[in-house]
Amino acid sequence: MATWQCVKSCGACCFLAPDERPDLESYLDPDQLALYISMVGADGWCVHYDKGDRLCTIYPDRPDFCRVTFSTFETMFGVASDELDDFAIDCCQEHIADIYGDESPEMERFNQAVGVGE
Repeated sequence: MATWQCVKSCGACCFLAPDERPDLESYLDPDQLALYISMVGADGWCVHYDKGDRLCTIYPDRPDFCRVTFSTFETMFGVASDELDDFAIDCCQEHIADIYGDESPEMERFNQAVGVGE
């Protein structure tokens, strides 16, 4: 069974361009939405994402909506605990495909890390 995990040096989820996520208002409250919008740089990437190192510069202090936890995903998307891994894996695969491509090294590393295709 595949188990979700974050894969270092990916950062696909740090591409925050609101036009790529048109349903933000459906899962972020007004304060979260304002914070989210304030984090979007001119190029669509999070202002806290270091593109050189491909790491979050505020990782320990990142907002809840940047965290893949049961409580966050239950609140934002109504995901049940037994569905979290599959839901999070699907989200990551979608973002990785959009940013880097379906056949990218990032997708290969992610799928290997989470145990997809084993």
